[in-house]
Amino acid sequence: MTPESARPFLDINAPVAEALAAGRPVVALESTIITHGMPFPDNAAMAADVEKIIRDEGAVPATIAVVDGRLKVGLSDAEREQLAKVTDAMKLSRADLAFAVAEKRTGGTTVAATMIAASLAGIKVFATGGIGGVHKGAETSFDISADLDELARTPVIVVSAGAKAILDIEKTLEVLETRGVPVVAYRSDVMPAFWSRSSRFAAPLRLDEPTRIAAFFATRQALALGGGMLVANPVPQGDEIPVGTMAGFIESAQNAAAKDRVAGKKVTPFLLAKILELTGGASLKTNIALVKNNAKLAAQIAKAL
Repeated sequence: MTPESARPFLDINAPVAEALAAGRPVVALESTIITHGMPFPDNAAMAADVEKIIRDEGAVPATIAVVDGRLKVGLSDAEREQLAKVTDAMKLSRADLAFAVAEKRTGGTTVAATMIAASLAGIKVFATGGIGGVHKGAETSFDISADLDELARTPVIVVSAGAKAILDIEKTLEVLETRGVPVVAYRSDVMPAFWSRSSRFAAPLRLDEPTRIAAFFATRQALALGGGMLVANPVPQGDEIPVGTMAGFIESAQNAAAKDRVAGKKVTPFLLAKILELTGGASLKTNIALVKNNAKLAAQIAKAL
C-alpha cells in the first residue's frame, strides 16, 4: 500500500492502479534502459515491445520514471515516446530520486530507484536487463552499485540476465550473499553473464518454474526475512554472444574508460556505448532480446504470485 506521505509525488497510471486494486499481476519496468541504455528510436521500439510482451502474458506493465518532478508508475504511450527522445535525463538511484522530484527534473530510474517506486505502489515483480554491481577495480575505486543494497532492503523480485558482464560478477555475488539476497538462476546451474548464457560462476540457487520462484518469494515474506531477490534468466541461446567473444570487447571498452578517466555514473553508459561500437551493433540486438525474455518470465512470476 502506498504511504500517505508519498501520494502527493506519485502518479500511478490508470491501468496500473486498476490492476493493483483488483489484485491482478503487474510488472514494473525501469527507464534508464530508455534514457541511457539505447539510442532513439531503438529505445522507444524496445520499450513498446516489452510492454506488449507483458500484456500478452496476462499482466499489466508499469514503466517507471520521473517526468518533470512527478514519480510515474506506468507511462502512457505518449509519455513513453517522449521520454525516449529526452537527451538530458538524469540517471536516478536512491541518492537522487527525491532530488529529481523536488527539483521538477526528468530522469530514468535505475534498478534501485525502480524497486523503490515499485514497492511504494505495491508492485512485487520487476523486469530489467541486468543489475548493477561491483565494478572491476572496486577495491581501489569503491565503485559498487546501489542496486545491491536496494535488493537487500526492498521486497521486490528482480528478473534480469544477471549482473552486467562489464562488472566483476564474482565480487557482485559475494556482496549479494553478504547482504542476504537470494540469487536464483532460472533453469541453469551457472550464472548468466548478460550478453552470454553462462559464466564460470556457479549459481547459488536454481529453480525451473515461475510458480516455484513465486512460492520462494512468498515464503520469504511469510518468514519476515525482508528484502528482495534476484532471478538470473539466461538470454535465449539463439541471441547470445559467447562469453569468450564478449571478453575481448569488454576488456577493450574498460581500457578506453580508464584512458578517458570515466568515473561514477558515467562508467556504465560509456562502457555499453563502447561495446555497442566494438560489436558493430550486435550487443544492442542481444540486449533487446534479453530484456524481452526477462519481461516474459517476470509476467509469469507475477501471475503465479
